[in-house]
Order: sequence, then C-alpha cells, then structure tokens
Amino acid sequence: MASEKVPMLAEGHAKLSAEVKHLKMVERPAVIDAIEEARAHGDLSENAEYHAAKERQGQIEATISHIEDQLSRAMVIDPTTLSGDKVVFGATVHLIDEDDNKKTYQLVGESEADAGSGRINFNSPLARALIGRSVGDEVEFSTPSGEKYYEIEKVEFK
Repeated sequence: MASEKVPMLAEGHAKLSAEVKHLKMVERPAVIDAIEEARAHGDLSENAEYHAAKERQGQIEATISHIEDQLSRAMVIDPTTLSGDKVVFGATVHLIDEDDNKKTYQLVGESEADAGSGRINFNSPLARALIGRSVGDEVEFSTPSGEKYYEIEKVEFK
C-alpha cells in the first residue's frame, strides 16, 4: 500500500503542504519548549506537564509523518484539464434524487472531503457508485438509512 498513489486536487495538496509546514515551524518548536520547561520542574516520573508534552510531541510527529507520506504519493489532478460526460475523480456531478431534489457533489481526495460543502471522498459509497457513469445514468447505493437513487443530470470539470 505504501506505493499507492493518493489522488488530490491542487488546493488539497497546497493545504496539506501548509499544514505540515505549520506543524514543523510552529507546533514542533512549541512542544519542544514545553518539554524543556517541564523538565526544569524536576522529577519527571510524576510530572504531568512533561508527559502531556511528550504525548503531544508524538502526535505531532505522527501527523507530520502521515502528511509527508500522502504528499510523497500525491497524484495532483486539475479538474479543469478534464472533459467528457463520464464521472471521474475531480468531477462535479449534478444529481436528481427520486423526489426531484437536486444535489451537487465534487469527487475529491480523502483529506479534502467535506460533505457539508458538497465535496465527497472518491472512496465513499456514493462516489464509488458514480465513477465511470455518464449523464442520464441512474445510480443506486446503500446508506445507513437505506438505499438511495440518483440520476446524473450533468457532469462538470471546474
């Protein structure tokens, strides 16, 4: 799995790059200072501040490692360079449900997903049902509340 590419949009790549820079330049030095300060208080075996700072340091390093791994395997996709009527990663899909309600979703990478703003992970059940389909196709997929049905009204690349 370590060599598997991680698809993401350019803005997602930039966001992850900024996050890792912030962790390295701000969070890491701050936790190192906190560890030094806690060490100065003496006995480390019962020093809650020291243990909390060491735990936070571990979390920061794990997060940096995870993000750097994603960035090293990133396959940045610019949806504006894509075209056609098939749903692929990066596409914005306009859907109509069985009650004629309209929904719009963009298929994005895991770190970019935000269902509230219409950005869904390309590995989500809905996205998996949509990928490879075309305008006019009907898709069915399972949700915790039951089966859902949509018709693909339009596919955009923006």
